[in-house]
Amino acid sequence: MVPRTRIPTHPGVILLREFLETVGISPAKLARHLGVPRSKVREIVSGTSAVEADMAWLLAGAFGTSPEFWIRLQNAYDLAVSRQARTDERLTGRV
Repeated sequence: MVPRTRIPTHPGVILLREFLETVGISPAKLARHLGVPRSKVREIVSGTSAVEADMAWLLAGAFGTSPEFWIRLQNAYDLAVSRQARTDERLTGRV
């Protein structure tokens, strides 16, 4: 079981390390292939931008995954980050 305090890896890091570096292409080349601005891919792999639905579809087509794969990675990351920011006791108490 993953500790609750651990933040999952940002999907952009997974994109870079597990997909781009594995097949030996740059974020710029991926951007050209997908027809999106280089800045968009660069922001995702640097962890400053989220993988949204439209990009999830593009990445799924490019790498033979599903869009749900990318969305799940993003959701897990977003929930973990927001969990750390929560200080409202109403959110931790049970009804």
